[in-house]
Amino acid sequence: MTTSADAAKPSIIPFDAVIVGAGMVGTALAGLLAEAGMQVALVEAKPSPLRLQDVADGVPAPRVSALTPVSQRLLTHLGAWPAMEAARVTPYRYMEVWDAEGSGRIRFSADEAGTATLGHIVENEVTLAALNEQVAKQPTLTRLDGVRVEALQTTARGRWLVLDDGRQLQTPLLVAADGARSALRALAGIPVAEESMAQEAVVTTVRCTHPHGGTARQSFLGGRPLAFLPLTVRGDDRYCSIVWSTTLEHAQGLTEHSPEGLGKALGEAFEHRLGEVVPVDRAYRFPLVQRHAQHYVQPNFALVGDAAHSLHPLAGQGVNLGLMDAAVLAEEVVGAWRRGAPWGSVTTLSRFERRRRLDNATMLGLMKGFKQLFGSQQPVLTLARNVGMSGMNKFVPLKRLVMRQATGERGRLPISCR
Repeated sequence: MTTSADAAKPSIIPFDAVIVGAGMVGTALAGLLAEAGMQVALVEAKPSPLRLQDVADGVPAPRVSALTPVSQRLLTHLGAWPAMEAARVTPYRYMEVWDAEGSGRIRFSADEAGTATLGHIVENEVTLAALNEQVAKQPTLTRLDGVRVEALQTTARGRWLVLDDGRQLQTPLLVAADGARSALRALAGIPVAEESMAQEAVVTTVRCTHPHGGTARQSFLGGRPLAFLPLTVRGDDRYCSIVWSTTLEHAQGLTEHSPEGLGKALGEAFEHRLGEVVPVDRAYRFPLVQRHAQHYVQPNFALVGDAAHSLHPLAGQGVNLGLMDAAVLAEEVVGAWRRGAPWGSVTTLSRFERRRRLDNATMLGLMKGFKQLFGSQQPVLTLARNVGMSGMNKFVPLKRLVMRQATGERGRLPISCR
């Protein structure tokens, strides 16, 4: 017999997996699990998902990523890439890196790497909007937008969540994809190692006198890397996305410049390699902090993307690492689910952590090392880095190895990325 008190209790909704955070990584993971037939809930604090028709027109969004060919394969597998291409993606076949305080320089090319492109510069909003459209087609996916997790408990059946709208979810697998300051990671009690880079990244979009030529360019200015990343807007290849990692004081000054002052500062710092620089958007800034979670998994719980690791934007690898997290976790979880094994068990989830943690830690270490190497003003280190860059530029086999790593061709790739 059901009493009135029982009837007043909120019902608990079961799912095979619940993902908190509907950014690029969380949405990609939701799509991979749902396409296998798993019942998935995607929980997001923002009220409504981005749509391509809202982001593909006008001035490009300030936050972009350098998506590798491996990430492109994953996005193609999910059906998002054709929509992204129709909206706005910019392939780059060349990459130039030089030390503005010395003679060292290196140039990479897709031909040397044996690939069609080294990657694509894509606005994060374009990638997310295209993923939203594709994932929405999955019949086993439930989106819960405009809600936050209020409480988290461990039960005999896995994880139990209470949302701030009163709904309650039960799942054998809860995934935190809610960003670098993950609230879910904190609720789960997972410690994180955090190190400030004592810098901020200034981002904006500019239009130059000369076309970018499908080349990603990066200059090191006394430990303040300045990147001009190619963008093509409505057929015009004179646009670039700017990422300038610099001191807090300099970042503040750049964001307070007039458009003319900002363009002048960028042009002079870049030695006018693309001619006059005219900003088409204001400059934005955000702090640079590297984080790495002490561990990625607990029983019935996993971290992916920035919730597990966040790094300096020097190599544009952040979202690529996160998408690989999603692909590997989905491969391990779906495999266990299809075998009838407990897909939220530590045994299953630890396989994901073993496959991803070393790769992520290596990239975090490399970014820290690059910052220290190029941030040093010591004559010995300045000479060493210039000699090293020039030497690598002449040694094609080593360049190919570096490019293979940079294009994401590392380790055992998930089937969805091959």
